[in-house]
Amino acid sequence: MKSTYFTPHTIYIQAEDLLHTIGQKPKRQSWQRPALLVLDLQQYFFKPDSHAFVPSASSILPGLLKLIAAFQQANFPIIFTQHLNTPEDAGMMSAWWRELLTESNPLADLIPSLASYQPQALRKSQYDAFLHTDLDAMLSEEEVTDVVITGVMTHLCCETTARSAFMHGYHVWFPVDGSATYNLDYHMGTLRNLAHGFANLSLVSDLLNTLS
Repeated sequence: MKSTYFTPHTIYIQAEDLLHTIGQKPKRQSWQRPALLVLDLQQYFFKPDSHAFVPSASSILPGLLKLIAAFQQANFPIIFTQHLNTPEDAGMMSAWWRELLTESNPLADLIPSLASYQPQALRKSQYDAFLHTDLDAMLSEEEVTDVVITGVMTHLCCETTARSAFMHGYHVWFPVDGSATYNLDYHMGTLRNLAHGFANLSLVSDLLNTLS
């Protein structure tokens, strides 16, 4: 079920191939005021000894760190999320998964690679980063028009948040090499779905060029 479909040495070529395979023509050519959403870069998904380990997650990190730095330099909003549950707020998460990611779990922390950015993570309890959070209010306060969605997992939190962002009235950008999940089938399923009616697919490198 799990596979390392992105590798550090081939991810950029693979991303171009994925984008070519989907063949989407973006509905939006440029942005006005973008925000970068970085979803759930937690040890839970990056540690090989975790049952939720995403094998390709480490391969998207170099690109994401460049994207974070570029957004920071351009003074555009960056919002990190941290998925945490309690028995009270888990809802259907507790029925679907064998364990809840709780605050007491040492793997709940954000990965060390983000430490230099001193992220103030937005806590969320569901796949959708807008649900039961202040995300929409935060974006509205910053007069954000476009959101770039990255992180893990592609087919769960990233896809759900992308759909929700669209429904909240934001133009959505989804870099094909900016998220990772358990295998390529899940990843491609999300890309095909979002390209049809929710998001502009892109490459991390193209977004960096736009920012520069």
